[in-house]
Amino acid sequence: MSGPAIDPRLTFDCLWCGRSWTVRAPDDLEGYARLCPDCLGKAGDNEFLRFRLRSALEARAAAAATRPDEPDEPDEPVAPVAPGPPGPPGEPRADLDRAMIDYYAARAGEYDDWYLRRGRYERGPIHDAAWNAELDAAGTWLDRLPLGGRIVELAAGTGWWSPLLASKGELWLYDAAEAPLERARERLVAHGLRAHIHVRDAWATPEGEPADAVFAGFWLSHVARERTIEFLETARRWLRPGGRLAIIDSLPDPQSGAADHPAPAGDLAIRRLDDGREFTIVKVHRTTDEIEAALAAADYESIAVTTTGRFFILATATSRPA
Repeated sequence: MSGPAIDPRLTFDCLWCGRSWTVRAPDDLEGYARLCPDCLGKAGDNEFLRFRLRSALEARAAAAATRPDEPDEPDEPVAPVAPGPPGPPGEPRADLDRAMIDYYAARAGEYDDWYLRRGRYERGPIHDAAWNAELDAAGTWLDRLPLGGRIVELAAGTGWWSPLLASKGELWLYDAAEAPLERARERLVAHGLRAHIHVRDAWATPEGEPADAVFAGFWLSHVARERTIEFLETARRWLRPGGRLAIIDSLPDPQSGAADHPAPAGDLAIRRLDDGREFTIVKVHRTTDEIEAALAAADYESIAVTTTGRFFILATATSRPA
């Protein structure tokens, strides 16, 4: 006969360091955060730990509200938390979203090192040759898609794909951070191409005339898993009926990122810059089946999802006609 189930809030492995911990009392903040005391005390210096702490405080307050007859207990002291930018009510991932924007703004000057396998992204001649071949294959795939007319590129970053898109139609290029867009502007100018470039979050309500095509390169993996369909529906609202969505994103190959990047865990990843700064960002690797199912649920048709082999996933679909 199996014993009673163990409450995961009472005994758990710390989500940050992996240390096993048992709380002293059911209302201990460590249990709600699933962080050991040492990691909880570092919340002022780390976005993920800060996110866990704030979520824990909210969860404990909600639990206390269901026990109105019990006397209030003062909160146990915790390490001071540096205030972060306010997020929309009810969005517990707001801190992570802000950290991701800050990370890509700070990384703008070195982002192309990832594409070009320079510096910390060099992984040896065999892996780098495979990377370059598959990056070329992804570009060929995108170039062969029937894209034209008004094209919207969401989360464009430094605009690696933007010249290709701008050569096919009138490109509207958006990103939530200004610094990467400056790099994208320089890239387009170098190719003698033009685009409408705007600072705009990928989650913002679509604007302007319906687009003939929407492209998102290496953005879907930064969408929290539970928001997958929500984002795909947002992308569909940019499109005219029958318009095409195209996505290029990452497969979970250990040679894909920088040599000093820890592997993603729990749909989160630690990213380091050349100057040593660290950021915790959302990083979700989805299978082809997951993406196909999500596109169907978001009311797309003519869905085709494939991979280049090791490094990239390629997806396209069309908005269902009205």
